[in-house]
Amino acid sequence: MYVRDARNRDEAWLLDNIEAMELDDAAFRSRDYVVAVDDESDSRAGFGRLRFHPTIADPEAVELTSIGVLEGWRDQGVGAHVIERLVETAGMEDFEQVYSITGEPDYLAKFGFSGVERAELPEPIADRVAEKRDQHDPDALAMTIDVEAFSMAEHHREAFKQAAAGGGEPTIEETAEDFGIDSETATYKYDTGRD
Repeated sequence: MYVRDARNRDEAWLLDNIEAMELDDAAFRSRDYVVAVDDESDSRAGFGRLRFHPTIADPEAVELTSIGVLEGWRDQGVGAHVIERLVETAGMEDFEQVYSITGEPDYLAKFGFSGVERAELPEPIADRVAEKRDQHDPDALAMTIDVEAFSMAEHHREAFKQAAAGGGEPTIEETAEDFGIDSETATYKYDTGRD
């Protein structure tokens, strides 16, 4: 299992899963995402985004958002490693602090994130809190972490090393009916009906 930058071919998959999980897709750009991939099956297991908010009044703010793990891959450290990769990326981009707006603050608190009062937020993040509350989650809270303070419990690392699909990306079995073929009356794949 590893986490990599999203590629162009991941775009449709990302959009499908963001919609299915009812996550925030505001200003979607696939290049802002990372994807967790099983190195044995090449199945994608999870994803997340680092969204940059440049402003004139404030230095840029960076937001960790749209974190999703496919159902069959949950509780195996996938989300933890996606978050770690995003926080590391923010650090490499010279950000000292990362923000996130979530309805699941307990999950982020495991890694050292803490709540932030609205008055202490950079303007773009405060605006995003209001937007998320209106559109996605009325209980959304702003959280932050200093990049250097991020920590992950060892059990998340071990689970990630041993992660296995419990349903990850389902295999879709296609039938003749999916292609508009009536299997009761069709005779041959290339039958034109001429003798």
